[in-house]
Amino acid sequence: MEIKKLIDSGLMETYVMGVATDDEVQQVLLLKKQYPEFDEALTKLELDMEILAQSMAVPPPPGILSKIEQEVNEIKLREQNLDRYTSPEHKYQQAEQEKVKQGRYIEVESESNQMRIHKAWRWVFAAVFVLGKIFLGFAIYFYLENRQAQEQIKDLKLEIKDIRSIR
Repeated sequence: MEIKKLIDSGLMETYVMGVATDDEVQQVLLLKKQYPEFDEALTKLELDMEILAQSMAVPPPPGILSKIEQEVNEIKLREQNLDRYTSPEHKYQQAEQEKVKQGRYIEVESESNQMRIHKAWRWVFAAVFVLGKIFLGFAIYFYLENRQAQEQIKDLKLEIKDIRSIR
């Protein structure tokens, strides 16, 4: 009966999910050695979690592995400073890649370094600017309308007072 309480305690779940403390990990390892039922339940839970994870997995887009490998290889080359020793053919490919990158980005120079902004953002900036001007116009319009309405309310209140005082 005691092993049933240990299995239902949630200790195995925290262990399998990797959120168990060091003491809990040691306790699970000890219980696995002492109780075969605990070990079986833990193995079943691990398999169930694996099946659940696989059923919920989202497949990566096609071609992503080659892109990742290419990025990793480029990082390795940069780290090893092999750019100096590349062949002329590789330098030509790099120049072509740089031309493609320049086609997608706008160069913005500052005092000490450069910042690249994707060209698609210029439309976003333009839209934000235009919307800002439109909202500013509406704000001024409604402010003036509100002010005029407030003045009309004051005038009407004065007229009502005058009418009441006359009666």
